[in-house]
Amino acid sequence: MSQNARDSPPVDTAFCVGAVAVSEQGEVLSTGYSRELPGNRHAEEVCLKKLSDAEVLKIHTMYTTMEPCGERNSGRKPCAIRLLEAGIVKRVVVGVREPGNVFVTRCIGEELLTARGVKVEYLGDTNPKLAEECLEPNRSVLSSKLK
Repeated sequence: MSQNARDSPPVDTAFCVGAVAVSEQGEVLSTGYSRELPGNRHAEEVCLKKLSDAEVLKIHTMYTTMEPCGERNSGRKPCAIRLLEAGIVKRVVVGVREPGNVFVTRCIGEELLTARGVKVEYLGDTNPKLAEECLEPNRSVLSSKLK
């Protein structure tokens, strides 16, 4: 998953994120990374876009290196809303929380998901090495925005 984030073309206006959509049986259905497809698409959106409607129905868990966005400055639909509208994701496993005060004051992706019954787990909270791996592709944007 963190390799997907490293594949993201770096930009000054967004994070580099990787995502993997998995079935209840553990089958990888789709992978994606930020800006992999045209149109300023986020990683979770890319995962969904690559799947047919029938394949989307198989998604149980979305793994992502960073908390799904709850709002976007571009005006595009946030990833948390996309996951909820797909109606099938039961669990989102996240590497790290979105750093605050970079692009939005506070990410509300987790709130949107949990309010609709989606379980959200943060692996980076208890695994500092994993958290570092998830943030590494974003060092440039973090250092320029947090000055």
